[in-house]
Amino acid sequence: MDLRTALTAALRLHLEWGADEALAETPIDHLATLAAVPPAAPSRSRPPSPSPATTPPAAASGALPPPAARAASLAAACRSLDELRAALAAFDGCGLSETATHLVFNDGNPESGLMLIGEAPGAEEDRIGKPFVGPSGQLLDRMLASIGLTRDHYLITNLIPWRPPGNRSPTDAEVSLCLPFLHRQIALVGPRHLLLLGGLAAKALLGGGGGITRLRGTWREVDIPGLAAPLPVLATYHPAYLLRSPGAKRAAWADLISLRRRLDMATGPQALSSE
Repeated sequence: MDLRTALTAALRLHLEWGADEALAETPIDHLATLAAVPPAAPSRSRPPSPSPATTPPAAASGALPPPAARAASLAAACRSLDELRAALAAFDGCGLSETATHLVFNDGNPESGLMLIGEAPGAEEDRIGKPFVGPSGQLLDRMLASIGLTRDHYLITNLIPWRPPGNRSPTDAEVSLCLPFLHRQIALVGPRHLLLLGGLAAKALLGGGGGITRLRGTWREVDIPGLAAPLPVLATYHPAYLLRSPGAKRAAWADLISLRRRLDMATGPQALSSE
């Protein structure tokens, strides 16, 4: 390499190192210069992610109200028995509706002033879609006929409107789901008296501890959402229990006599039987 070529290469190297700035009157702060350079624009190939605040929480989670809250809301919105029946038929929050053959709503006269509430449908009720049409219902019809009452004189329904598989007892969760619909049915009917058939219906509406043996035979009062005044309530044995335990029929007969006397006091001895 000749001298000229070597000097040219050396000058080029010094230029790359910034040796020309050594001749400036004031030093240059390269760090300050770099800090003043604005950041590079984001790549267009990846659009910026949306802020979490722009996505509504409900849409992000897709969560629905729990079944108990949905049941209470649906029941409260009903303004007639037909609407309540339709709401129950459309309600998918209770698994019993998937295993039952029919929704069992009510039967009888909603204008009578007397409402009977049982526990849950049996096999015959599930097959036909009406409450108390099987053996226990036939016994109940005979019992009530003995004090002058037919289905024209009362409305009869159940706490649970679907038959539990294998006639098992309803769970506490199933009772909680169905109770708002029962409360709404009572409020829409507006009866003057309630007769509760069996321990499940008695405990659901009266609360407290103890079985049907302790709850039966005494008139009590119960507050129903949507009604201005408490309702007088009498609990007695379920007719299905009487079929298994005939010895309890004596106490059940005393309860029916108490019911008849209460109705007579409220409406007159012949009012119900002459409707």
